[in-house]
Amino acid sequence: MRVTSGTARGTTLFAPREGMRPTMDRVKGAIFSSLHDLIPDARVLDLFAGTGSLGIEALSRGAKSAVFVESHGPTVDVLRRNLVKTHLSGEVNVMDVFSYLDRMAPAGGFDLIFADPPYAKAPGERDFSTELLGSASLLRALTSEGIFVLEHLPTVDLPARDEWECIRDKRYGATSVAFFRKGAAKQVQP
Repeated sequence: MRVTSGTARGTTLFAPREGMRPTMDRVKGAIFSSLHDLIPDARVLDLFAGTGSLGIEALSRGAKSAVFVESHGPTVDVLRRNLVKTHLSGEVNVMDVFSYLDRMAPAGGFDLIFADPPYAKAPGERDFSTELLGSASLLRALTSEGIFVLEHLPTVDLPARDEWECIRDKRYGATSVAFFRKGAAKQVQP
């Protein structure tokens, strides 16, 4: 796992020994190829940040700022080490993603929001993808022209919601990546 472009290009990132499913370089490359023009000067939010790979990639490519949200303490240590190693800086919040969105995320504060949540692989497991798409706080945190990028299991259909317009959903092996914009009903606000 490494930074694929920008000021930290080629830097190998630290990764936890186990229990993580970091975004593979091929998938990360495809995500950032799609977002190429939107990265410079973007304000980025990296939810379920893990090692910080997505937010760090955005910073390396010219994003103005990045906020990382991760609740697992040992993983946060790895994320901080990766920021130091790449000579990049970002705000790291050690807390639950939904608590951050509900209590701390500024309205219209982010041009790009990345989320790579744990997958619900068995019935009864928490489905973070569905929760994120239903989160009014997430919707509020994104600018009117912003993009929400969600990694998800390719074998599970994401729920259709009026609040979101899915502009792309592509499979890369065991991962799918969906790109969302605010739905037309949410674009017009008093």
